[in-house]
Formats: sequence, C-alpha cells, structure tokens
Amino acid sequence: MRNHKLIGWVVGIPLLVIILILVIVLQEPDKAGISRAMAAKSVALALQSPDELKTWQKEYKSSFFPAETQKQWYVPYLDYLYGEGILESEEIPADEEHALQELTYQEAAEMMGKLSPELKRLVRADRKNAKKPFPEEQWWLLYDSVLRKLDPDGEIRLEQVLIYATPETMAGTPAWTAHTNLGALTFYGLVLDPLADHQLKAYVRDSEIIHVTEDMGSDTEYRNVWILDGDENGLLVYLGDIERRIPFRKKTGKTEKMLHHMADLKMENGKISKVSLKTETITGKVLSVQEDAIELEGYGEIPLDSEYKVLKTYGGMERKQLSDILVGYGTEEFIVAKGNVCGILITREFQAETIRVLIMNKGFQGLYHSTLTLVCSGPMKVIQGEKEKRLKAGEAFTVRTGDRQLRDGRMILEPETGGEITVRSLERAQGTPSYTGRMEIVEGEGGLVLVNELYLEDYLKRVVPSEMPSSYEKEALKAQAICARTYAYMQLQSNTYSQYGAHVDDSTNFQVYNNTENSIQASEAVQDTYGKMLLYDGKPITAYYFSTSCGTTSDASVWGSDPEAVPYLKGVALQPGRETLDLSSNEAFSAFIKNEDIKSYDSAYPFYRWNVKTSREILSANIDGVGTVTGLQITERGGGGVAKKLLVTGTEGEKTISGQNSIRAALGDESLVITKKDGKTVTGWGSLPSGFISIEDIGNGDFQIFGGGFGHGAGMSQNGAQAMAKSGMKCEEILKFFYDGVSVEVMKQKQENSGQAEGQEAANE
Repeated sequence: MRNHKLIGWVVGIPLLVIILILVIVLQEPDKAGISRAMAAKSVALALQSPDELKTWQKEYKSSFFPAETQKQWYVPYLDYLYGEGILESEEIPADEEHALQELTYQEAAEMMGKLSPELKRLVRADRKNAKKPFPEEQWWLLYDSVLRKLDPDGEIRLEQVLIYATPETMAGTPAWTAHTNLGALTFYGLVLDPLADHQLKAYVRDSEIIHVTEDMGSDTEYRNVWILDGDENGLLVYLGDIERRIPFRKKTGKTEKMLHHMADLKMENGKISKVSLKTETITGKVLSVQEDAIELEGYGEIPLDSEYKVLKTYGGMERKQLSDILVGYGTEEFIVAKGNVCGILITREFQAETIRVLIMNKGFQGLYHSTLTLVCSGPMKVIQGEKEKRLKAGEAFTVRTGDRQLRDGRMILEPETGGEITVRSLERAQGTPSYTGRMEIVEGEGGLVLVNELYLEDYLKRVVPSEMPSSYEKEALKAQAICARTYAYMQLQSNTYSQYGAHVDDSTNFQVYNNTENSIQASEAVQDTYGKMLLYDGKPITAYYFSTSCGTTSDASVWGSDPEAVPYLKGVALQPGRETLDLSSNEAFSAFIKNEDIKSYDSAYPFYRWNVKTSREILSANIDGVGTVTGLQITERGGGGVAKKLLVTGTEGEKTISGQNSIRAALGDESLVITKKDGKTVTGWGSLPSGFISIEDIGNGDFQIFGGGFGHGAGMSQNGAQAMAKSGMKCEEILKFFYDGVSVEVMKQKQENSGQAEGQEAANE
C-alpha cells in the first residue's frame, strides 16, 4: 500500500504543477497590442523625416481617409504607408475605427515584408497567431531591427527628454506639443500630459517624439535656468523657451537676491527643493565660436557647459542659438561656473561696424596657409594673450605651420598708427596685397588661418573695385556699393566661418575683396552711399547680383527656393517697362535665346549670347550613372527660363540633374570652346557661363548648347546697371528695377568709426 501511495505522490505532484501552470498561462491576459496608427507612425518616421512627410503630402495631393477624418493625427503616417504600398487600403480600410484598432501578427508580417524579408522573419507570424494583436512590447523590440535596416544614418535618436510643459499643464501650448530641453517637440498619439517635470528616454526624429522607452521619474534638475521674478511661494523662470511659474517645496525668503540670475533648480515632484545661483559674468570681444567652446579676447578659449543657454535679454526674453553669437563683437555677457560658460546673454542690439574676412591662400584655392609673412608700413604690435611685442615699421613678421609660438593661441597684429599691413606671402590680381585694420593668425587643422578685421565701409571700398570695373559709371558703382553693403550685412550675421573667427572669406564664395587695387571712383561710390542698404518691409534683403543677363533676370527658383519666400527677386526683362516674359517652355526659350537681335540693357556685352558644342564622350565622362549619354532634355524651367531640371538619357539608364549650378557643371568641361556674341572664344571653363540654355541634338553624338548671360541671373545685372547708368538712370532707380518693392535707406546703427554692414555669397558665379 505504501508503495502505491508513494507512486501516486510521485506522479501526482508534477501533474498538479503542470495543471497549475496551464491554468496560469490560460488565465493570463494577452499582452497589450500596438495600434495600427502608432505602428504606422513609427515606420513612416523611420523612412521619412517629419518635413519630408509634409512635402510628400503636398505632392500626393490626396488622402485615403474620408474628409471628416483627415485632421486626425495618424492620417499622414497611414496615408504615406498606403501611398507607398507598404499597407493596402483594401485589407486595412482607411478609417478611424481600423486606424485605432490593434495591429495583428499577420499585418505586422506583411508590413515588414514590404520593407525587408529579414524583418518579416522576425515577426514570427503563423496560423495560430495571425489574427491576434501584435504585442506593443514586442513591437518596440522589433523596432530596433527596423531602425538598423531603414535608418542606417541614425536620424532617429534615443534621447533624454526633460518635459517642461504640455498643453494640459500650460495654457497656450499647441496641441500634441511638449516644451522640452530639446525645444518644442510634437508627440502625436502619445500620452505625455501626466509626465510634466519628468525625465524620459525616447526615440526622437527631428522635432517629433516617436516612442517613450523609459520614464526616469520626476526628481530632476533644471539646469541653467534664468530667473525672471519670484516670491516666497515660487519663481517665475525662463525654462527652455517658455516662461513658467514653479512653486517651492517650502516657502523661501529673500527671493529678490535670486532675480535676474541664472541658476540650477533641483526639483521634487514638480516643486523646487534647491536653487543654486550662478553669478560670475565676464565680457569681451568674441574671436571664435566652436561647437564646445567660446574664444574671448583676453580670456582665450572657455569650454561650454553641456547644457549652456543662449538668451536675448533686451526687448523681451528670447531663446537663441550658438550660431547667433557674432564673432568680432562684444554684445554678450557670459555666465561662468566651474570654468565653463553656462549662459550667454545677448544684452544689446547688433550694430554693424566691423567685418572679419578670412583671407584665402594664393589663387583662392583654400582657407589654409603654410607660411605667412606680414609687414606694416608703420610700427605694429603683436599680441598673444597677455604677451605683447612691438615691431618697427618695415620689420617683417613670419610664422609657419607648427611654430611653437602658435601653441599659445591666436596672434593679433595691430598697426599702432593706422598703417596698412602687407602680406608678402600672398598674391592677388593687383600683386602683393595690403590691408587696413588688424590681422589675426590662428592654427587650424589644415594650416594657418588669416583673418582681417576692419571697418565695414573700408571693406566695401575694396569690394566694389574687385566686383565691378572702376571705369564704370558712378551711378552703377553706387548701385554696386549699396548691393555690396546689404549683401555683407546679411552674411555677417550668418556666421559662416565663426569657428575660425570670421564672417566671410575674400573670394567669390561671398564677395571678392581686395583682389583689385582700390580706386578713387569706387571709394567715392561707397562714401556717397554711406550706410545705405536695400530694405524690403523694413528689413535688409539678400542683395544678389551677377555679371550679365540674357535679356531677363530670374527669381529664387535658381537655387531651388520658393520664389514667394523671396518676393523682391522677380524675373523681369531688361527693357523699359520691366515686363515678365513667359519662357517656361523649351520652344519659347529656344526661340528667345537664339535671337541675338533682342535688345536689352546689356545686349551690347559679349556674354549676352554665347554657344558651345559638346559631345557624348565629354558628357559621358562628366555624368555618371547612365553609361554613354544619348540624350539631353530640359524638363523644367524656372523664372526667366533658367534650366531647373535636366533629364540625361544613356545606354544604361536615366538620371535627372536638378539646379542651375549642377546643370552648368554637368554640361561644362575645360576642353570646350565657348563662342561669345562678338565672335571671340574662351576655353578652360569647367562650368557653363549660365543656366539660361537651350540644347539641340545635332547628330553624330554631338549637342549644340545655345546660352545667354553670365552668372546665376537673380538680382542685379552689373552690365545691365552700367548700361542703365549710361542712359541717365540714377542708382536708386537702377536698384528698384532689379529688386521688386524695395526701398533704399540708411539703417539705424551706430554712426561712429564709419559704421559697417555685412556680407554674403559670391556675386558673379
């Protein structure tokens, strides 16, 4: 008997355990599934950025969803997947009910299969689970593999996101938008309102949160916050880019000492438990702006705190970016703690007085110099940090890459009596160039960098003769001076070379500077137009200009921009009356460009009309991806008929080249002989003179290109301006012909030491 009982126990207990396990498994609820809408969002954003999805919507011009549903948050993502064939609307109808229902295993497998066979295998769909919801937890495990496959460049990042406020916690916040340490982020389809003051880990692409992977809690710290106001109950702070009142955990006295300071706020459950003030400030001229440091005159390079803030404090508080810090000026206060810059306060409006020009090497080939030899016409100081030495007039100063003396940082060479500094190691069209203002030398990764800081008006006196012949009519030179000043003013603020401590360089990348000797005529044109700029709606424009037109100008479409966004650039015929010509078809443009007798203001100039013959051999060598070139066709034209898209057909396929610069480069070659209107020829050009072209297949693999003009074609034609000036037109009349709806005014800026403006990109390309 005992043996039978023992056997029963031995068999029965494991059987009971198995039964209990089965009961638990059978009674355990299914894991929550992911909605089709959220799955679609995550896949769509792995394939396209939020901006690219908006562009796709505009181009697609329709929706799979009924009109009453099209404003729902999930529609753009599902529309994209339907439109690209990743989802089928016949299988998953485009309506609210199906969008918000859970994705099934079978649907997940089919979706992944459209993306990659490898991803489909990871879903593990079978007959048993095909109709079951695909678990949300499992989806996000799968998503890591999706990103490795679809987002190899890491556009989607796993970020730490600190939630400052949401629509529910702060009135006026747009729907589906959170204010965070990363700026304003959208969170379509997510529930974030309960997570204000929480630190999260989340997948983010550009300005959109895709999924929260972890809630790290509400015991957080707000770093480098600006305190606007406060009382014993709490503080009004500028947090990120919003104003928010945050209560103290306990009432606190003497808050007046905290006001108008930067601080770190320790938070507990949405309340301030500790305030750590940062009161040390320094000021100085900004010499360079790096990604992780600021270089100040007298201080050298100071590291940036990992969570530094840039704030404009005049005229209302506003969050700015590091790119808004202008080199060469001292309009900021720098808040320093533990040796790092924690805050940068822009305390007053920018006044355009000086400009910093990066001087390129011989032939404008690059930024770096191996050796620099400089000499001043008078005595000169060499300043490096706190060290200073004096050189006599005519005493040469030479520095080479790798010199020990460069280890102590930037060198400043400053004339004592206003003399000019000659750079003996440099060569320009005028010979060995001399410069007013001061020179700075710093060692970069590729060699020595040379920067010339000078008054803006003095800069313009050496830009105008380098961009337009000094023999031109005075009114044309004055128009050029106003364009150059306005162009410079805009570019100065773009901080293109801030890492080197410069605003612009001296080449056609911006405006050519000091390549030609300055002249009395050019200097007078600058002086006569002192401070004048081109304004549209009271703001300076980007005053593009170029050499010669084909009889009409173009609009912003020459750079692929929306013409409506740059309303002062219009395509107008260079004839009295400023008519707009319809040259959008190949037939109309071909007839126009082949006609050398069409009169315009610059029709007397050689590049008004030109032509060149090229061959399939030359084209095939310059255009890859199509094999041997067999056909060329302009498929889209912009303002004034400029070529926007070129379809190239070859033995191995087709490709479309977009943008007039790319088209000019693709069709150009140094071996080609370009014949101008006057019968003279030029060769050695790697790019065509302009994008105003018509192409004809003339047989035997050859193509004839008929073109007109020299330059991009937007803004002012310099030769057109010269012809207008010869006809008696004044500079303002000339400028208003080329720039629609502008006024010519003196900007309100500091009137001392010949106040200056700032520059932009190469005019004559």
